[in-house]
Amino acid sequence: MTKIEDYAFLSDTQTGALVSRDGCIDWLCLPRFDSGACFASLLGEKKNGHWRFFPEDKIDKVSRRYRDNALILETTIETATGAVRLIDFMPPRGKNPDVIRIVEGLRGEVRMNMELIIRYEYGLVIPWVRKAHDGLEAIAGPDALILRTPIKTRGKDLTTVAEFSVREGERVPFVLTWFASHEEPPRAVNAEHALRDTESFWKDWASRFKMDGPWREAVLRSLIVLKGLTYAPTGGLVAALTTSLPEEIGGVRNWDYRYCWLRDATFTLMTLMRVGYRDEAKSWRGWLLRAIAGSAAQMQIMYGVHGERSLEEREIPWLSGYENSRPVRVGNAASNQFQLDVFGEVLLAMYESHVSGLKTDETDWRLQVQLMRFLESHWEEPDEGIWEVRGGRKHFTHSKMMAWVAFDRAIKLARACQCDNDRHIERWEKIRDRIHAEVCERGFNREKGAFTQYYGSDALDASLLMMPRVGFLPPNDPRVRGTIEAIEHELMRDGLVLRYLPQEENVDGLPGREGTFLPCSFWLVNCLHFIGRTDDAKAMFERLLALRNDLDLLSEEYDPIAKRQLGNFPQAFTHLALVNTARILNGDEKFPYGHPE
Repeated sequence: MTKIEDYAFLSDTQTGALVSRDGCIDWLCLPRFDSGACFASLLGEKKNGHWRFFPEDKIDKVSRRYRDNALILETTIETATGAVRLIDFMPPRGKNPDVIRIVEGLRGEVRMNMELIIRYEYGLVIPWVRKAHDGLEAIAGPDALILRTPIKTRGKDLTTVAEFSVREGERVPFVLTWFASHEEPPRAVNAEHALRDTESFWKDWASRFKMDGPWREAVLRSLIVLKGLTYAPTGGLVAALTTSLPEEIGGVRNWDYRYCWLRDATFTLMTLMRVGYRDEAKSWRGWLLRAIAGSAAQMQIMYGVHGERSLEEREIPWLSGYENSRPVRVGNAASNQFQLDVFGEVLLAMYESHVSGLKTDETDWRLQVQLMRFLESHWEEPDEGIWEVRGGRKHFTHSKMMAWVAFDRAIKLARACQCDNDRHIERWEKIRDRIHAEVCERGFNREKGAFTQYYGSDALDASLLMMPRVGFLPPNDPRVRGTIEAIEHELMRDGLVLRYLPQEENVDGLPGREGTFLPCSFWLVNCLHFIGRTDDAKAMFERLLALRNDLDLLSEEYDPIAKRQLGNFPQAFTHLALVNTARILNGDEKFPYGHPE
């Protein structure tokens, strides 16, 4: 089984693929990020679908890299007879996504094999395969794929195979294109032209990046990942490319992250505006407003890439799971949870986007007033919290803090856009102050000297590292410092941060443990810097950067015992945290998510 960190990421900004270190595509959903997978061996077996190239002779060495600042993967395979380069990419274009693979001869002559297993509906459905339209078509239900290549292919045991030789200087293209099965396939793509266009697309996009300093390249690569996880037609950003990569190997903490979380939306929007990507920020803001439009009581914490609300969770029993981590889940039941913090994050984003030049119009303001009216009568209720627990609602301290953020930024926005005429401000100010007093009284554990996970609890929660960043209390407040130091003492494992201790409180209602949470580890770096421990912050940041794979990719979690990445991959929230932390340490911004009074 390939380790999570041994995968490379491809994207056409509508869907994406994972490619193993030796050049096998083990995960691909078409035509969208959240569509059924046609290659699902990542979560099962070879028979569940993959696309592999490999030499006939023994492999002596494999190396890989991304071409410059593009999601164009180059994998070099060396054997005793020569060397080849496998060039993999997905051109950002149109409604018919392509995966293009070019086998280039570098030295000598190499006998190559191709193995293509297409299985729709997450590795279950065997397609009907035929030769047509100058290619090989695989059709089942609504989906169809066509493979076009000058190489002769043949069928063998429900698998498409081919054998061919590549000499130095030769380039052999393979183009796999999705189309709706009731339509004719699109015209053939010239692989070399598509390669040039794809390289130009990413080069142009990267050229807009604005940042200097020692971590510029790390930040840019993370931004490229975020762009690759963006669904271009709507501007929505999926949390990760995958579903059900486990938070504990062999455990049940396996979730579908191919959807758009409001929390990710808000933080991403603000970051994009600050690093030169205003168009993306504007598109993302539009997705956010469309997704939450309607009754405030029906606002969800996550949506589909087009703003879909129904994300029903189900299990896929025919997949054995990554390293036997079951169940494999599709959909996410957390979409129906009540999480107070999203109100704070949405209002934070609306305020930040307004002061950055994306002005709030009357329609936008009316929607936000509806959200605040709902929050006025519901902020005192318990919720499932930022970590989407399944063990019952509680009065989570982070949730109440973010409710305070909602009222605080609503007041600031009302004054900034001059759309309120003080109709709501006075009432919101009273609620804001009441929440602040309550959190300081009920969320702070005096014996522990720290804010705790929920009211009356002794448990710590790394989400409270957000407190100085959103302006709830300044970093030099002794209660904030006490919380930071307590998290360092109790939630650190091998220099990294756990979200909380699920095995002690059983707050999430699930068995087992999980790895250290990489976004929280970046948040601690920020806090260390805020309280004057900049040398410690930089040392921890460099340690986190060292956890990236050879292509600078990160998942959600890290197992400090097994020394491997865990969770869905690549993870938007992690890469977003990396970007913001680098900018803070670089002096580009002090409080990226808020402006303390």
